[in-house]
Amino acid sequence: MDNRLFTGELTKLTACNPESDAKIMEVWHRDTEFFRLAYGRIAQPWSVEHIKKRIENHGGEVNEPVFAIRTLADDKLIGQIGLWIEPSQVEGFVWILIGERDYWGRGFGTDAMRVLLRYAFRELNLHRVVLRVFAFNTRAIRSYEKVGYVHEGRVRNALNRMGQRWDEVWMGITRSDWERQSAAPKNRGENNDEYDNRSAGYIKPVGA
Repeated sequence: MDNRLFTGELTKLTACNPESDAKIMEVWHRDTEFFRLAYGRIAQPWSVEHIKKRIENHGGEVNEPVFAIRTLADDKLIGQIGLWIEPSQVEGFVWILIGERDYWGRGFGTDAMRVLLRYAFRELNLHRVVLRVFAFNTRAIRSYEKVGYVHEGRVRNALNRMGQRWDEVWMGITRSDWERQSAAPKNRGENNDEYDNRSAGYIKPVGA
């Protein structure tokens, strides 16, 4: 397979390494801000062994591919991205997380999302890709809008967080949306307003 399929301008998508990657991901999960943005659940520490097992369990899932997000410049692991594929509907549900704080707000997650969408529509021939994100993660929402996602619905008061209730926002992109977005020239510096941490509000836990 052409490796350029998994390469963007800032990032590349690779297989996860249970041994080395789990140790890095364990550090991410000590960060309560990471948990706040990443999961619709109470923050709690995850052990290296727990994360390692989740990565290993995903190794052979044809309809649930999971990728490590690494920097193109120095091969540094900074996050994960994955897809739940529904073959009967020819659609997928995407999730993404950026665990390294130094890479928040710098366009790396947006770039990785573009690579994943190219894989979903060009390689997997999907018709539609959707995601969910909590309303307080406004930078994430702007990032998704940049790559072509549109607002499709909202679950009101879905999450109790930071002393108040927050809506869960549903966003989606179709193949025709993606083709138009891919054909349009990108604005210089558009990746700089990047999402805080992760793509789909409640999303699948790391490697789950």
